[in-house]
Amino acid sequence: QVQLVESGGGLVQPGGSLRLSCAASGSIFSVDTMGWYRQAPGMEREMVAVAYKGGARVYADSVRGRFRVSRDNSLNTVYLQMNSLKLEDTAVYYCNMEVRPTGASSSTYWGQGTQVTVSS
Repeated sequence: QVQLVESGGGLVQPGGSLRLSCAASGSIFSVDTMGWYRQAPGMEREMVAVAYKGGARVYADSVRGRFRVSRDNSLNTVYLQMNSLKLEDTAVYYCNMEVRPTGASSSTYWGQGTQVTVSS
């Protein structure tokens, strides 16, 4: 059983910073893509940033230049450094990984979500 556990959300003022972490645990053979998505109230879930195993990084236009995604393959962990936060960044943030469990084929896994609230 693979689980993704997120941490690091909270309340921050506009212009502030937060760092999210997401660690995968269980019987893991390999992890391909790691990324972050978010969902604001009344909105659909949207991609924020994706870190590919080969090194490429993809960002949503709304966060490019402010957010940075990174990964630690030895820890099966993905991070999202969020700087210059804006009110519109308020959402529940979910991590997402393409994981191949030991002895099984790859599947997509989601974290439980962590609330990020930007408010003055």
